[in-house]
Amino acid sequence: MKPTVAPFPAARLRRTRKSAAIRALVSQNGLTPSDFIWPVFLRDGRDVVEAVPSMPGVNRLSVDKVVDAAREARDLGIPAICLFPYTDPAKKTKDCAEAWNPDNLSNTATRAIKDAVPDIAVMTDVALDPYNIDGHDGFVENGEVVNDRTVEALVKQALSQAEAGADIIGPSDMMDGRIGALRAALESAGHQNVLLLSYAAKYASAFYGPFRDAVGASGALKGDKKTYQMDPANSDEALRLIQRDLSEGADMVMVKPGMPYLDICRRAKDLFGAPTFAYQVSGEYAMIAGAAERGWVDGDKVMLESLTAFKRAGCDGVLTYFAPAAARLLNG
Repeated sequence: MKPTVAPFPAARLRRTRKSAAIRALVSQNGLTPSDFIWPVFLRDGRDVVEAVPSMPGVNRLSVDKVVDAAREARDLGIPAICLFPYTDPAKKTKDCAEAWNPDNLSNTATRAIKDAVPDIAVMTDVALDPYNIDGHDGFVENGEVVNDRTVEALVKQALSQAEAGADIIGPSDMMDGRIGALRAALESAGHQNVLLLSYAAKYASAFYGPFRDAVGASGALKGDKKTYQMDPANSDEALRLIQRDLSEGADMVMVKPGMPYLDICRRAKDLFGAPTFAYQVSGEYAMIAGAAERGWVDGDKVMLESLTAFKRAGCDGVLTYFAPAAARLLNG
């Protein structure tokens, strides 16, 4: 059904913009701290707050400081925190065994957060790239990132995270069949209530650069990830991937990156109606934060405008490094 509008002057569309009070009455999309998942970077040590140069205002945190961040999130009304480890290069190997070490950095931080701030939801990342000497999300054999052997390893990684107390597991690897394998393994191991937030439509994007700096992966990657991450030119393929992951047991789905792919968010929400998230990735964050730092844009206004765009596009929530700053503004 096409919308109809009465002719001018019967329809003066500016009437509903005349004041802040009227604009509030007709506003279609709201933004609250409960819409955010806050991604944070981990590193070894104690009392460590280490700046990420390519992401102004973002730090790598030791476990004790991540616990403090979880308390901050709770106090601000942010419901979830997502952990990404900066792994000691000496622990990166061909077999990626550190990925399922019960005492690795991610699992140690998960236990610490759940002990100290049990009402915060902890999300973890399932992929081999933080632990892979080749820098890829899966095992590399004869120059190829292999699928099925990688899925077996991802299952071990996810089970270790569930045992540590993760509430939400985020498979970001883009291997075929991994959602079904993870769901079956979690059910069999008694982790029926652990959610899967699938990175269902993850694109082979140039917007990830600062993230790779933050987790120490920039120099490790051999080649690119185009054989398993999506072609930025494709949209119908994204919907097939989302449909598949939902059918295999994903509870929620994600589009990544965020703002360059708002059309995918809208189509996914309209077609499937499932909980839909976007990841406002490191490059998106760095462009806004860097421009604000130089006085080229009003950082607070651009931040909130960018986050509102996700809600307008149909997202139920967004992973964003702006989470605490945005929450403080929204809380007044």
